Amino acid sequence: MQDKPGSAGGYPAEVSYAGAPGPPHPLPAPFGRRVRKVGAPLGVIIALGTLAGLIVILLTALNPVGTAVGFVLSSIAMTLVVLAYLWLDRWEPEPPRLLVFAFLWGTSAAVVIASVLQIALESWVAAGTAHSSAISPFTLIVGAPVTEEAAKGLFLLIMMTGVRRNELNSLTDCLVYAGLVGAGFAWLEDILYIANGDSLADSLFTAALRLVMSPFAHSLFTTLLAVGVWFALHRRSGVAKAGCILLGYVGAVVLHSMWNGSSLLGAGAYFGLYVFWMVPIFALAIALAVNSRRREQHVVSAKLPGMVAAGVVSPNEATWLGSIRTRKLAVAEATRFGGRQAGESVKTFAHQVVELAFVRDRIDRGFGDQRVTGLLYEQAYGVYAARSAAPALTQLAGYRAPVTPQSLK
Repeated sequence: MQDKPGSAGGYPAEVSYAGAPGPPHPLPAPFGRRVRKVGAPLGVIIALGTLAGLIVILLTALNPVGTAVGFVLSSIAMTLVVLAYLWLDRWEPEPPRLLVFAFLWGTSAAVVIASVLQIALESWVAAGTAHSSAISPFTLIVGAPVTEEAAKGLFLLIMMTGVRRNELNSLTDCLVYAGLVGAGFAWLEDILYIANGDSLADSLFTAALRLVMSPFAHSLFTTLLAVGVWFALHRRSGVAKAGCILLGYVGAVVLHSMWNGSSLLGAGAYFGLYVFWMVPIFALAIALAVNSRRREQHVVSAKLPGMVAAGVVSPNEATWLGSIRTRKLAVAEATRFGGRQAGESVKTFAHQVVELAFVRDRIDRGFGDQRVTGLLYEQAYGVYAARSAAPALTQLAGYRAPVTPQSLK
């Protein structure tokens, strides 16, 4: 039995359903490539990595011991930060190359752009005042927040263009990219500050303040802009989009400025702001991130019945595609009888289903156009392609995930 495209559940339903869905004919040429291949050009990634390496080499030449201490300690701290964001990204993993691009943007391009803007801003302020001593507080409270948040936030604006826009399916995606850019920026900045210590004890004290108390600081600042970008993606008016982005940017600058400025008011103000403002804001950011990932699961769960009706996935598959826990159980089952390759193919299939669900959700929320409709077909055929590359799904045809309270999380 064949249905007309889009006749069931709003999905391309050109399938012959006989226990396992599949396309009725070879995949058309336009749908041969997978959207998940999107990413930064390899040359750009190499260039950014080279730039970051040159900056570290320059710092090493100026202060070998301090830079070495900063490099080791900052790398340990930022590894933990990156792992936290990768954990957050488990439901709908972003393309690895884009994740690397985000981190390297923070370590190189953002640092250079912020430095150039800061020098220009300081020169402009110095030209208009006779008191050069006022430049340092200005730089700390205004110059650094304004330029650094602009340089980091530029990456999110780049993500809103072209095919990269298709990767910003949820608030979680925006938070992950912002977090990795912030982690990259903090990694290099921490190395610089630690290396500038007058003694080893001074460097270790700086490391404690920056790496123990506030390893997520830069990521947290950029999180506010990420929220603004997410709201902008849900606005039709160009003015409204710009307004959301501007509000997010201003929020990031204000939070960054408050954090920097507190250090000028003494230890009491610094630690008071940390305990009574930064920690609660950080806790709210964690709650927002966890709730966003939970919403991702709800979006996919809500779209699975339509996929079943269209024959894109089978009823049994729908029982384990709706949560991370049940998905992991299915992958483990495939790995048990088919080895690691079988498990990976099932995981790829599950990720492709998630991508399709988010495109369907975008259309259901009224943001569909000819391009998004074409993307819907592309992602649907991507599911068929992932299925054809996963023979283990045939052996999982009768597998149903156990229904437990944990499976619903």
